[in-house]
Amino acid sequence: MAASLHLNVRSLSVPFNLKPVAKHSPRPTSIRCASRAAAAPPKSYNITLLPGDGIGPEVISVAKSVLKLAGSLEGIDFIFQEMPMGGAALDLTGVPLPKETLSAAQKADAVLLGAIGGYKWDKNEKHLKPETGLLQLREGLKVFANLRPATVLPQLVDSSTLKKDVAEGVDLMVVRELTGGIYFGKPRGIGTNEKGEEIGFNTEVYATYEIDRIARVAFEIARKRRGQLCSVDKANVLEASMLWRKRITAIAADYPDVELSHMYVDNAAMQQCSLFATQNSLIQL
Repeated sequence: MAASLHLNVRSLSVPFNLKPVAKHSPRPTSIRCASRAAAAPPKSYNITLLPGDGIGPEVISVAKSVLKLAGSLEGIDFIFQEMPMGGAALDLTGVPLPKETLSAAQKADAVLLGAIGGYKWDKNEKHLKPETGLLQLREGLKVFANLRPATVLPQLVDSSTLKKDVAEGVDLMVVRELTGGIYFGKPRGIGTNEKGEEIGFNTEVYATYEIDRIARVAFEIARKRRGQLCSVDKANVLEASMLWRKRITAIAADYPDVELSHMYVDNAAMQQCSLFATQNSLIQL
């Protein structure tokens, strides 16, 4: 998600002001009704809709209807503008993220994104893949923190492929860095080595400010939850991860109420099922 709009949706309540009248008055007790929603000034938000590909258009259509209903209950006016992105944009304009789409997203109060990609475009050159548009959108909006909640509802715990004692009570928030690291590092590309062999190469690079800002997002989230944060990296091998762990540890000094732990990514993948029951927040490279 490039942006998020936080809504406090609740059932509309109508407060009553009762004015008792003296016993000798022949007039009945009067009741005056006032609606809070009616009294509040109207609010308006511009939402850019990016349905994208696959199930995206269907999801966005329903989400739009939900927002309209929520807005009507809260006195909020949502102004929607639908723009092409991903494979849909490729078919329509020849590029995965048209300039007009990025401009609309940058001007909006929030962006609602459906889904990106599909087999139809898998063989395209990299710059013409739907996923390239998603990376361009992240960079263009400067959105660096991806929040991925994992919650198992009590009503669905028996539907999980995990054992009930593992899945029950899961309430995990994964905080993932989006605009640094190997996805955006340079140099990158495809070339040839000294033997004339074709090679592909990418660069994993993080600046201090990139680590610090995502760390603070994760610590603030952990502070509002159970006060636990597990940082996932590969600091036993990768220099970028060594700096990552160093900075996460340094930032932890500003959050004494949050219990910080570290875990290598390969171990974290293996331990993830048991982590569900013991950890509350994860921050990931």
